[in-house]
Amino acid sequence: MNRWERIDAIIDRAEQTLISILLSVMILIAFLQIVLRNLFATGLSWGDPLVRNLVLWVGFIGAAIATSEGKHISIDVVSQLVPARGKIFIEVIIHVSSFIVCGLLTFAAVKFISNEALMGDGTFLGIRAWVPELILPVTFGLMTLRYGFRFLKTFL
Repeated sequence: MNRWERIDAIIDRAEQTLISILLSVMILIAFLQIVLRNLFATGLSWGDPLVRNLVLWVGFIGAAIATSEGKHISIDVVSQLVPARGKIFIEVIIHVSSFIVCGLLTFAAVKFISNEALMGDGTFLGIRAWVPELILPVTFGLMTLRYGFRFLKTFL
């Protein structure tokens, strides 16, 4: 196993663990909010914003996991019609295109975070708005990296 595969395996385990923890916390907080509202006519003021941010995190970590496992959405019509040699060419184009798009999205997410940091808005519990949004450039960066390595692996 080469260095990239070892690093990718470590990242995979961290993603799986993190998504499990975040999903559990999200369900627990949402359930607690329902119980508190229905039985005690109260709730956690920070509960709903936290759940919204956890949905964002779970969604983006899930996208990174899907990229890692090669289960991202794809349209596979053309590769059904071409010979094996053409399939490799199409795969290279798909990986390069995905690499470029994810790279641009990483750049846009970094720019978005820097603008959010300049604005200085807060969210729940006094946390700055840009802090929970850090998941955007991190996961887009991971997807960019994975598509880049997948391109190199296919190309070479």
